[in-house]
Amino acid sequence: MEEIQIITPEQVKAKVEAGEKLNIIDVREEEEVALGTIPGAIHIPMGEIPFSLASFDKNKEYIFICRSGNRSGHVCYYLQEQGFNVWNMIGGMLEWTGKTI
Repeated sequence: MEEIQIITPEQVKAKVEAGEKLNIIDVREEEEVALGTIPGAIHIPMGEIPFSLASFDKNKEYIFICRSGNRSGHVCYYLQEQGFNVWNMIGGMLEWTGKTI
């Protein structure tokens, strides 16, 4: 299995604060997202990802987040195999220090 690209919460926070247009996908469950997510993140629960492939563009980069980086890592491996350009935010929301909504 090919390695996936990783990004740290600090790197994502710097990009968000710099106003970069990011495609952040939060794969946590509804009740987890209700506790706070990164501004601008799109919520697609992990279990719905295989049914949401048509909403992704192979010409764009996506950053996947979850609570700890484990579920988003699995999603990244899956989507990478489908030919998508994906990044896993290691440490997840447990290590996020930026703003949440």
